[in-house]
Amino acid sequence: MTTGFHYWKLVVNLVVSETIPMQTEISQLLSDTVIALFQANGKLLEWGDAFTAPYGLTSARWQILGAIALASHQLTAPQIAEQMGVSRQGAQKQLNLLLEDGLLEKLPNPSHLRSPLYRLSTQGSALFERVNQAWQVHAAKSGAAFTEQALATTLHTLRLIAQLHEIPPQGEHDET
Repeated sequence: MTTGFHYWKLVVNLVVSETIPMQTEISQLLSDTVIALFQANGKLLEWGDAFTAPYGLTSARWQILGAIALASHQLTAPQIAEQMGVSRQGAQKQLNLLLEDGLLEKLPNPSHLRSPLYRLSTQGSALFERVNQAWQVHAAKSGAAFTEQALATTLHTLRLIAQLHEIPPQGEHDET
């Protein structure tokens, strides 16, 4: 993780320094925020793997189970991938593993014959509920370290950063 983090920090700093001769305070703060998110993501996945290990899950499987459990309707692999911010192939890999473990059911999709819908099996629902209850206890304890305002601001900022993909990338490939 550390090596990957340092690599991305170097990439972000090089791209910013090469494409913007004089970096503004805002661009430096955004760069630092993105780097912190890369680092936090790695640590969160590591923590999630440890948290879900007693349940026979990984962070990736927990993420997919959660996407399905919390959805208001049955989802396809591309919809799950989009919702969770992962590749379709990554989502499909986890879906296949969860199907093999009997935690999911694959259903026909009347709208698209080659893209089935997924739902939790009885076993998958029970497992997700156990993990979710443990998470709620942990979240209540950990949440005491933050103010409601700080968490609301963090959530708002993360949602804004998640929208960065909607801004066309600029760099050496631009013709402008």
